[in-house]
Amino acid sequence: MPLSSSPQPADTAVSVAARCWHQAMRRLAEIIASRGLHPSEVVVLLPYAQLIQQARQTWADNAGGTFFVPRFETTMNWATGLGGTLGMFTPSGVDLRMDVSVDMLTAASLLGQAGLAAQQDALAGRLVESAWSLARVAASVLPAERQAWSESLAEALGVGLDSPVLALEAAVGRIALAWVAASGYASDRLFQAEPALLVVVEGFQVEPVNEALKLHFGERALSIALCLPEDEPDRPGAPQPSLHAALDDEDEAARAAACVLAHLAQGRSPVALIAQDRQLTRRVAAMLARRGIAMRDETGWKLSTSRAAASLMGLLRALPWDVSTDAVLDWLKNAPAFASGTVTAAETEVRKFGVRAWRDLPAAPLEALAVAQPLARQVNQLRDSLSRPRPLAAWLRDLRAALQSAGQWELLASDEAGQRVLDVLRLHEGADIEFEDAPAMKLREFTSWVNQALEAQTFSPEHPAAEQVVILPLAQLLGRAMQAVVLPGCDEIRLPVSPEPPGQWTPGQRELLGLPSREALARVARQAWDYTLQLPHVDLLWRTSEAGEHLMPSGFVQEILLSRSLAADRAGDPRRLRAVAACPTLRPLPTGEALPVRRLSASSYGDLRACPYRFFALRQLGLHESDELESELGKRDFGNWLHNLLCRFHEALKEAPAHDLPARIAMINVAAEQAAKELGLSHSEFLPFAAAWTPVRDGYLAWLAGHEATGARFDMAEQWLDMPLGSELTLIGKIDRMDRLPGGELLLIDYKTEPRATTAERIKNGLEDSQLAFYAALVADDTLGAAYVNLGEKEPTRSYDQPDIVALRDALIDGILSDMARIAEGAPLPALGEGKACDYCAARGLCRKDFWSEP
Repeated sequence: MPLSSSPQPADTAVSVAARCWHQAMRRLAEIIASRGLHPSEVVVLLPYAQLIQQARQTWADNAGGTFFVPRFETTMNWATGLGGTLGMFTPSGVDLRMDVSVDMLTAASLLGQAGLAAQQDALAGRLVESAWSLARVAASVLPAERQAWSESLAEALGVGLDSPVLALEAAVGRIALAWVAASGYASDRLFQAEPALLVVVEGFQVEPVNEALKLHFGERALSIALCLPEDEPDRPGAPQPSLHAALDDEDEAARAAACVLAHLAQGRSPVALIAQDRQLTRRVAAMLARRGIAMRDETGWKLSTSRAAASLMGLLRALPWDVSTDAVLDWLKNAPAFASGTVTAAETEVRKFGVRAWRDLPAAPLEALAVAQPLARQVNQLRDSLSRPRPLAAWLRDLRAALQSAGQWELLASDEAGQRVLDVLRLHEGADIEFEDAPAMKLREFTSWVNQALEAQTFSPEHPAAEQVVILPLAQLLGRAMQAVVLPGCDEIRLPVSPEPPGQWTPGQRELLGLPSREALARVARQAWDYTLQLPHVDLLWRTSEAGEHLMPSGFVQEILLSRSLAADRAGDPRRLRAVAACPTLRPLPTGEALPVRRLSASSYGDLRACPYRFFALRQLGLHESDELESELGKRDFGNWLHNLLCRFHEALKEAPAHDLPARIAMINVAAEQAAKELGLSHSEFLPFAAAWTPVRDGYLAWLAGHEATGARFDMAEQWLDMPLGSELTLIGKIDRMDRLPGGELLLIDYKTEPRATTAERIKNGLEDSQLAFYAALVADDTLGAAYVNLGEKEPTRSYDQPDIVALRDALIDGILSDMARIAEGAPLPALGEGKACDYCAARGLCRKDFWSEP
């Protein structure tokens, strides 16, 4: 959609914000003139810093010939500007910093001094949250009166919390109150200033410091409102917002982005995108960024969600002694000091070997881990240097060295978010001196501290020179010169009519402490909403469902819906339809003549018979899924374990025959333990299968006794065999077990842990089931037998003999030769997409079965 830069229509040239400002500046000029003051002697406090430039511009437009401008400030800007005359404010001691990296340490110290050291891990975060919620109120009390203020409230604050169950809550409240009372604040110097006149421009919410300053300066202070009065005679009729009910969050994001683009196309710039739902707003911003829209994000997002923070946390998560292999590999992939090719090769090895825990990587050299083991030694040198407890300052120095060794430091230093990470954590050279007195920490405690510090900080990208879209909170829309407003997230959860007060304080405590009540927050929300509806171009969006549940619009939106007719209660979809040429996804029909098959296993041929395309993708192209190290144990692991232990048991029984049942039980149990150890199976994860082992074992030993009574004897197990089939093809396979019958014939056995009905069906459809016939093709004997042995968990072990195995083998060989010849001639290998073969097929995403368009 092309964007236009045409000027605004005349009817919207004088915006609501401009009218608010003109009215406020006229009132300000009248006050200054009535008191006979020079504008430079007047300090005007604004609700937030983004209004300063707007205030100066409006004053200049209405100055009436004077070039002098009042000091338009916020409390923070004013306090900083007074640093030259009153001295810069520098927090010290236990001063509340509003910086979680410092305040968490102070909170832990205060809890320890109060005898709550044992609970400091659980209470430190709550203490910081409580103190932060009180900081604005405490800053509004004169420094000399702050201690008395705290003492007068301390006793009343604990009323009703005498129960032992609430003792910790009461303690946290008292400590938080004492903490904020003992702290100094940058705004303290404002009480020492001597302006000729202080004018407070009121926003939606009352600021305690501003109210305290008005009281302190008495007749030299007053306030003016920025909003339009309700009875303004020339106030135009309230415009009607556009209402958009979306299906879900994705639909809501797409509609919101389309609304923004539509406003820009009509020359309305900048557009205010209200960050009511931060996750949704980021999705909308990503859509707009793809269209090249210049955006100014005044809300930002958590620093912890940035790529830079994730990279640093990846290093810390790779340090614990019991770290998973996946966690270490994840870090190595983001550490440039380790060659990506080496890391990829090592990952392939450890996944194939099944090393789930990094500490389980074998120390003895193994050919199967030829790349992983040298890499592990290099990695463990760095990991070992960060394993012991140490003071926080030492942690920061050592973490800086580790980042430099891993090649991550340069990436962080060259990235805007990375620089913010380094600043927040005091990782720059010499910055760690701030924490020289901090106590020693274990790795877990340090990792938690870093995570909390990153989680509490906000990152905002650099603002563009000329923005088309401004992302801001609803409360900061007041007085902003926005040409249109797009407000997603207008549902009952994200835009409640009566917001929940933040923090742990009860309603009685909030009233006692001077914190905003639920009613006060509801009034602020109402004022912000009413102001927004005065603007000329407003889009309100909400989703009607979330996580499968119906979702109602906000009560504010419901008021609008009730006041409208049913025919006009929704806006049309702002997205433009476009014609897209049909591009059907057809079943793939590759040919494999360029990929000759030299070696063929039973499972490979099974793939060909189940689905030719699966054979082409997995066997001829050699594609495969990456093995998951962290997946839960399943039936396949249980089957591998059974195969391993039965092989061990029968080989041990062949070496040292034992005929009594107790001896055999002891031998098979030893084999079970050895198999579990060799396969690296976790005892806790394998517990459900271990519980089922006893009936499986007893049923198998009972079957074995009957089987041996027929004269059958164990010969070998888990043996790889190969058989040439013509000049270019070799059949290969590993047979679970081979026995010798009394007449010397071979009996091929394949173990199954599937339901009995499935095994019986295999025998019934001998020509359809190729496994035993394929195994028979691996031996040259023309007199042999074959059977499946079903090891049931709930039913006794039973064997299923496959009759006419030699005839089935010969028919299978003919089929194999025919199939391989047809592939070599270029016969198509279509994806069948039928039956159970698709349910767990590794090539399903490649053949695109779920997207086929049937002709």
